[in-house]
Amino acid sequence: MSSTFPLARKPKLGYRIEEVDEFLQVARRAYDGRPLADDPPVTAESIRLTAFGMQKRGYATAQVDAALERLEDAFAAQERRSAASLHGDEAWLREARTTAQVVANRLARPERARFDRVNPLVLGYHVGEVDRFADKLARYFRDGWPLSVEDVRTVTFTAQRGGYREAQVDLVLDAVVDVMLAVR
Repeated sequence: MSSTFPLARKPKLGYRIEEVDEFLQVARRAYDGRPLADDPPVTAESIRLTAFGMQKRGYATAQVDAALERLEDAFAAQERRSAASLHGDEAWLREARTTAQVVANRLARPERARFDRVNPLVLGYHVGEVDRFADKLARYFRDGWPLSVEDVRTVTFTAQRGGYREAQVDLVLDAVVDVMLAVR
């Protein structure tokens, strides 16, 4: 993967060039199985949770985000191959099924009660928007409704006072991505 991306156009901010380049070098070494002693571990999950600082004339965010998604996919595939060689494909799929069942149980909860709510004075995710997307996820798991990893990765929700707790919703979305990548 090249670490050269187009720069953000004025007046938009882009990702800090040094941070992106350094992360990609660490990820490349990890993927090749040659990490340095002080390199942090890199996994599909850590890539999904990676965030960069912003700067004027930094890397264009859309292109970097797309590259990170491809990198996450590559690490997920590598992790699956490693786990399958150690424990067999069935163990890997059993774990994915277990995670899918936990997610499906969460999504089966009644609308407006699928996730914890924040204090009425605090902003959380818009309950109606999250519930509508949760219905799509439930159809994906229950009926095989078409839904892509990209749909889950890029979903956004507006803020609402007393809404759903963001961290909890994000954890479920991350679990959905893990399951989707596991069964590819």
